[in-house]
Amino acid sequence: GQVLELLRGVQRGSEDRKRSLGRLRWALQNEETQQKFVRLDGSIRTLTGLFTSSLAELQLEAARCLHELSHSSVPAVAEACLPVTSYLLTYLSGHSLEFTELCLYTLGNLVVESEAVRKQLLPQGVIPVLASCIQSPHEAVLEGVGYVLSQLLQAKEAPTEIIPLVLDSVLPQHMLRLVCSGLKAGMGAAVEFAWCLHYIICRHNDNVVLLALGAVPALTSLLLDLAAEIPQDAPEGLELLVCPVLRCLSNLLAQTDCQGQRQDGRLLIALFLILQCFLQQHPFLVQECLWLLNNLTADDPFSCSALLSLDLLPALLQLLTCSQMAAVLVLTVLCNIAEKGPFQCQQLLQQPLLPRLLPLLALPDPEAVGQCLELLHLLFLHCPEAAADFTRHGGHQALEQHQSTPELQERAQALLDVVRQPPGA
Repeated sequence: GQVLELLRGVQRGSEDRKRSLGRLRWALQNEETQQKFVRLDGSIRTLTGLFTSSLAELQLEAARCLHELSHSSVPAVAEACLPVTSYLLTYLSGHSLEFTELCLYTLGNLVVESEAVRKQLLPQGVIPVLASCIQSPHEAVLEGVGYVLSQLLQAKEAPTEIIPLVLDSVLPQHMLRLVCSGLKAGMGAAVEFAWCLHYIICRHNDNVVLLALGAVPALTSLLLDLAAEIPQDAPEGLELLVCPVLRCLSNLLAQTDCQGQRQDGRLLIALFLILQCFLQQHPFLVQECLWLLNNLTADDPFSCSALLSLDLLPALLQLLTCSQMAAVLVLTVLCNIAEKGPFQCQQLLQQPLLPRLLPLLALPDPEAVGQCLELLHLLFLHCPEAAADFTRHGGHQALEQHQSTPELQERAQALLDVVRQPPGA
């Protein structure tokens, strides 16, 4: 009854229609009321009528009501709002900032809940409309555009239906520009668009468009700037931008052969500065940095040599005790280096590396132990004298305990055979 009363108050066209809309908006904060409201005959038609009226005050109140409805997690409520989507898009070139912002967040919320809404928005031209909004000078509008885009790009049908349209538009160049100006302009929009780029890169294998726009050098230079800012006065929430930027760069380097684009030792230094800054407060960033370090050193002799010549190895080894995930990634990077041959292995062994590996062989994590065995195999292969040294540290006992672990026993046995060989054999 109460919901019907509210609807009638809005329909009557009396003087205080605006007050009735205000009461309705307040009531629509309740999930049950939202569902009752959309089931009432003519409810959405009435709201749409007011939303498209020529009276700016009523229009804004109706937009606020629609925004409340869009918060519902019930798909039926989002689908009841289907008749409004074309108007929401039309009004994005709106007259007032608050109105444009409301329309953007309403769209973004509807996109999350309903595939029907997404299917309808694409032919209605949501991508070209967002491409024009992303050129707005207003930070609030840009954040809203980022929100809608990131919801669209996370949809299950995004790889086939949405990402190709986005890549065909001017959106990628503006997204990249806004991410890279995050330190100087708006951090909020930069964070949204950095995640947007991440969703495109990790769900789309062929990132020719972004590479052609210079994404790798642009993001690299952003990380260099971030690393330079950190010690003095890092803006609040900087870690929220660093995380998706690291992921974007990591995935781009993993997917493509960017050999020529990564020969910059400064990126390695920047990574270690970022690592040290965020280690205590935001340990989740450690593995993001190590993923990137792994992808940088995977097939790249330059990065491996730079890591050694810039004397970054001690800082890398300190991360072995950070967490099990960090240990696995550090060991993977060490394997990347050891694979390059005897000279690199000797430099690793000079760090006193072997004593640091012994406690790792006692970890309960088979992945860390497996990676450790892989590293020992490479060290013994390229520097046979390391096997005797390992035995002197009590290494064979450490290996013997894995003879009965099914997924590790073959590798442990192979290493034991090497360790037990008489010197010079």
